[in-house]
Amino acid sequence: MTTAVTSERAVLGGAAPGFSQVAATDGRHYSLSSFGGREVLVLVCLGNGCPTAKSCEDGLIELQAAYDARGVGLVAINPNNPYLSPPDTLREMSRRARAKGYNFPYLKDSDATLARAYGMTRTPQVCVLDSDRVLRYRGRIFDARDPARVHRCDLQEAVDDLLSHREVRVPETDAFGCSIVW
Repeated sequence: MTTAVTSERAVLGGAAPGFSQVAATDGRHYSLSSFGGREVLVLVCLGNGCPTAKSCEDGLIELQAAYDARGVGLVAINPNNPYLSPPDTLREMSRRARAKGYNFPYLKDSDATLARAYGMTRTPQVCVLDSDRVLRYRGRIFDARDPARVHRCDLQEAVDDLLSHREVRVPETDAFGCSIVW
């Protein structure tokens, strides 16, 4: 199924591209408006086979648990081509989400239209949208691949800035990890 996206590419400080009818591991289909009640929305590009994406899963689950009551919603998106990357089929994504206990929706961006629209090229990589669905942060989750070596939690800092009604101090960082399998 092709993902329906409303604009070409997101720019920092600009309106986030809308999307609709994106299949998820919970059997539902989501659109950007599905998350309308969230003060901050975090879109995370993940890949089931990427070691860097796997290393941040626990941190993402913890972030969602800690910030859910504050109006933050996290949505994982897998844009990898399942024909070239068999761990990235919707079925395998469902297994991974259950096994890890994802507390957020995990969407299959079957043709990578959503990832392209948001300018994401790596797994993991995040885009953070404010309550008006303006793109305020794009980049990495942490400053290190190994959770034991993390000194800076870039994603959490961006979320904290938005929840405090401040400009995001560092609006873009270079993401690292696996290239999206187009």
